[in-house]
Amino acid sequence: MAVYGYVRVSSHDQNEDRQLIAMAALEIPPPQIFTDKQSGKNFERPQYQALIKTLQPGDTLYIKSIDRLGRNYDEIQSQWRALTKERGVDIAVIDMPLLDTRNGKDLLGTFIADLVLQILSFVAQSERESIRKRQAEGIAAAKARGVRFGRPVKKPPRNFPALVRAWERGKITNAKILERSGLKEATFYRRLRELRTRVKT
Repeated sequence: MAVYGYVRVSSHDQNEDRQLIAMAALEIPPPQIFTDKQSGKNFERPQYQALIKTLQPGDTLYIKSIDRLGRNYDEIQSQWRALTKERGVDIAVIDMPLLDTRNGKDLLGTFIADLVLQILSFVAQSERESIRKRQAEGIAAAKARGVRFGRPVKKPPRNFPALVRAWERGKITNAKILERSGLKEATFYRRLRELRTRVKT
C-alpha cells in the first residue's frame, strides 16, 4: 500500500509550492507526487492520468483541497466514486480532515464524508462559474471603455502602395516586399486586398 500526492495549478505561471510543502510535511516521496499545470475543468490531464494508472487498491491519495482535484461538480463526484468505490483507493483532503476515507468507514462516517464532498465540490464549481462570470463582465466593461483585446493591428508603411506597384511589376521579390513593408505574409495579403478594394472604389 503506497501513498501518493496530487498537485495542480491552473497555469504555468502559478506557484505550486504551498501544495508541495503540504505533501513534504506528510513525507510523501517526490517521485510519488504527480503535478499538473492545467485547468481543473476536466480530468484529461497528463499527470493525473499517469497517477490513475499507478494507483492500486489500498493506496492513499492526498490532495491539498478538493478544488485541486477538479472544479466540475458532477465530474468530481464521479471521479471520487471511481477511485474509492471501484478502485479501492483511499483519498485524504489535507485542508478538510472530514474528507479522509480512511476514517469513519461505518455508515455514519461514510454519510458525513459524502455530504461534505457534495458541498465542497458544489462550492468549487460555483466558484469557477463565478470567476468566469466576473471575467466576462470585466471584459465587457473594458470593451465599453474602448479597450481593445488581441494583437494590435499591424499597419503597412506609408509607401505601401508604391511597394505593391513595384512588386506587381516584378521589380522586387516576395521576400523583399515583406522585408520592406515589415509585414508577415498573411498580413501582407490582407493589406493588399484592402488596398485593391480602396482603389476599385
